[in-house]
Amino acid sequence: MRTSVLVALVFLAATVTSCGREKGAPPPSDGAPLVKAKVESVSKRAIDTPYEAVGTVKSKFAATIRSKLVAHVVAVHAHEGDIVKTGDLLAELDDREVAAQAQTAEGALAEARKALEEINSAVDAAASAQVAASANKDLADATYARYKGLLENSAISRQMYDEAEAKQKAAAAEALRAGDMLRSASAKKGEVEARIEQAKAERENTQVALGFAKITAPMAGFVSMKSVDVGDLASPDAALFEIEDNEQYRLEATVDEARFGSVHVGDQAVAVLDGLGGAALPGTIGEIVPTADTASRTFMVKLDLPKDQRLRSGMFGRLRLSTGPKEVLAIPRSAVFERGQLTGVYVVTTDGLARLRLIKTGKEYDDLVEVLSGLDEGESIVVANVTEVTDGCRIEGGN
Repeated sequence: MRTSVLVALVFLAATVTSCGREKGAPPPSDGAPLVKAKVESVSKRAIDTPYEAVGTVKSKFAATIRSKLVAHVVAVHAHEGDIVKTGDLLAELDDREVAAQAQTAEGALAEARKALEEINSAVDAAASAQVAASANKDLADATYARYKGLLENSAISRQMYDEAEAKQKAAAAEALRAGDMLRSASAKKGEVEARIEQAKAERENTQVALGFAKITAPMAGFVSMKSVDVGDLASPDAALFEIEDNEQYRLEATVDEARFGSVHVGDQAVAVLDGLGGAALPGTIGEIVPTADTASRTFMVKLDLPKDQRLRSGMFGRLRLSTGPKEVLAIPRSAVFERGQLTGVYVVTTDGLARLRLIKTGKEYDDLVEVLSGLDEGESIVVANVTEVTDGCRIEGGN
């Protein structure tokens, strides 16, 4: 503290000496240097003092692309910064193993279809045999019934009746066996048909897997990240590419939870981006994450930004929210000068002399600077041609 005061005193002494007077000497009545300068009265101003929250620019739509196969990369067709369209080929994987599985599935399907042809023939034969056996049974039943009546009337011998009865039983057994054969053949046909459906499903799965060997862009945009090269082993747990929509960006900022109730979706706000030279981009709040972060006690606000080809993900930015005007003691930026670590202005006394005054400044608002201490409302200060003014000089000008 004592060092700061000493520096200030040295600065004041040097400034006074430059005007040809010793420190503490009375202001000159005659012969004082005359400087033309604009003078204004210090006053409070109604200034909008926005709240700022730190954030990061991100693409509104982005996709992380991973492989659905475990296979080596055989070709890479896209690189960081490339503009791609939906469906563009990004990379290719070794598909020999999947192709072999596809051939196996195709062979299994052909074998099952051949087996179906054979079982269809067997079913047709069993059906024909059943028809024949049923007809033979019907004849044997009729013969047996007729011979039974003849035997009761003693028109035939017992042997003839026994022969008819034996033929009737044999025909019934044959009809039963033919029916069993038909049912067995039909059951086998069902099994073969099930094998065909399974083989079809396996073939479709392998065809889909073959498609996975070609990595394509799921959306239009530009490649913001590539982490794969020829020879690398791709797997589902490793990101290969990242694609961002280069038309729609937003600023994601963390806002203090105390302001949660004053921020709403659809509100207008401003994003100040250092990467664009401090440019202020107007935007609309498109989303507010309703849960606060328990560590920082902040919540996420997402500001939709206008189209700008200079925008890139990862840019640092500040979300500026309007909090309404408030009375601030502020002076024009042109009135303030800095020498080393000292900030000061020239106060004009009632007799028209310029006096150096050290001040402490606060926030800056366009061409105004907030004054925290060193000036009182109503005092007059030099606001133009400050570089020509020295302590003790007479000011010619006015408000």
